[in-house]
Amino acid sequence: MRLWRVALLAGALSGSFTALAADVQVQVLQDKLDHPWSVAFLPDQQTLLITERSGQLRSWQPGRGLSQPISGVPDVWANRQGGLLDVVLAPDFAQSRRVWLSYTTADDTGRAGGVVGYGTLSADLRQLQDFKVVLEQTPKLSGGANIGTRLAFDRQGYLYIAFGDNFASRSAQQLDKLSGKIVRLTQDGKVPADNPFNHRQGARAEIWSYGVRNPQGLALNPWTQQMWESEHGPRGGDEVNLAAKGKNYGWPLATYGIDYSGQKVPEAQGSAVAGTEQPLFYWQQSPAISGMAFYNSARFPQWKNSLFIGALKDKSLIRLRVNGEKVEEAQRLLGDRGERIRDVRQGPDGYLYVLTDEANGKLLKVGLADAASAARG
Repeated sequence: MRLWRVALLAGALSGSFTALAADVQVQVLQDKLDHPWSVAFLPDQQTLLITERSGQLRSWQPGRGLSQPISGVPDVWANRQGGLLDVVLAPDFAQSRRVWLSYTTADDTGRAGGVVGYGTLSADLRQLQDFKVVLEQTPKLSGGANIGTRLAFDRQGYLYIAFGDNFASRSAQQLDKLSGKIVRLTQDGKVPADNPFNHRQGARAEIWSYGVRNPQGLALNPWTQQMWESEHGPRGGDEVNLAAKGKNYGWPLATYGIDYSGQKVPEAQGSAVAGTEQPLFYWQQSPAISGMAFYNSARFPQWKNSLFIGALKDKSLIRLRVNGEKVEEAQRLLGDRGERIRDVRQGPDGYLYVLTDEANGKLLKVGLADAASAARG
């Protein structure tokens, strides 16, 4: 196991930087992962499940390392941004052993979309049994871009699914489609009676909120119990949003980014448009944000009230300072490593567990080298 101690980098949207006294400690727990995408902790607080975008679900345990691929995982369409993506445990996993996955499949024309389902993990961690597809993103619109499909449960046991717009931007405003939407289901995969569009003619009952572009992070705020989402803008305009009931988050009508051509997004009416919600935070220049996790542990007090988000293009781990719904950028970590950060989760031990999105992807354990000095800093 290799160990680094690296200086923290700190920065804000304005470009100003404030150095902090503490150092970061990084352990490489596992390498040789094939573009890992997501990680989840089992209740024993040591075993992790890791997805690899090419289609493998594996377990990892201290002292035992990485398992062979777990059998029973559905076949995936692994192209561009598609493949085996998110993994989360059901709230009642200790009894049901239910594991939820998101992934992509394609139709006969080669158009792809997200799929979500669950299976039962065997006690020996070798099989995912009786896998059941619960929801498919229809119609399939993607050639492999803007897939999204992050998953998160709230404290009431509802499952939220963040689907990308499939690079068909207008569909994010169309309520008869699941592209560009955040969906809410029961933990059995049914539509809750209080979903906002449950009885609207021509609208999908699964929809919770809409107008999102390419969601890469989805996490429950532990202090407010609100669901937060992060997403890629087009060229600029990466965002952090609430995922509130029935709200329209604007894409493509409202954006802080521009088109990849360098011109205005064709449908855009401005950065703030009546009837749409403003992001809690945005980047004018996109770091290409990815998975995110709130930090809610006493282990490293200096990280109190933080939201950590990975960055793919900027190859760093971004720390945002959170005060209610006010968000500001505080630090950038791990930038000296030069690796794309795909996912971040807070572990039961208060450390951050980070996946790097590389052909030789890594599982990193990240903490402050001196918790006492961190508290004083």
